[in-house]
Amino acid sequence: MSKPAEQDKFVTLLEEHKRILYKVASSYCRNPADRPDLLQEMAVALWKSFDRYDERYRFSTWMYRITLNVAISFYRSEVRRTRHTVPAEDSVLAFAAASESVEPDDEEIWLLHSLMQQLGELDRALLILYLDENSYDTIAGILGISESNVGTKIGRIKKKLRALARAV
Repeated sequence: MSKPAEQDKFVTLLEEHKRILYKVASSYCRNPADRPDLLQEMAVALWKSFDRYDERYRFSTWMYRITLNVAISFYRSEVRRTRHTVPAEDSVLAFAAASESVEPDDEEIWLLHSLMQQLGELDRALLILYLDENSYDTIAGILGISESNVGTKIGRIKKKLRALARAV
């Protein structure tokens, strides 16, 4: 395939599945100002890997695998960078600013999003995939864990989210 045709195909697929990018970025990037950087990093990583995409598999599955890896790396570097430099007051202010941009009818979504921030990296990735109605088999393939482990972890995540929601 020629380079322009390959680029056109990539852009088309990326446009069709862009909600995955936004969903992953908003789940792993605490600072809304940094989200465009994360989105760009994910798009670059997808483009660099596009020649290895196997069309026998769903594009969304391949895309999740790459974007989650990039997002987790971004999250880890953000945590290392801010661990000793961001005072607690800034975190509270960022949380308050984020809540101002939420529409009133999105209160449950906002609550779920804030509770998800309290989960570990793998659990958050698993929950994103589960909420996007991926099968356990697909989730297992993306995350590199067994299908039975997916079911067990989802059950534990649900239990943890219920406990966190009761505490709010």
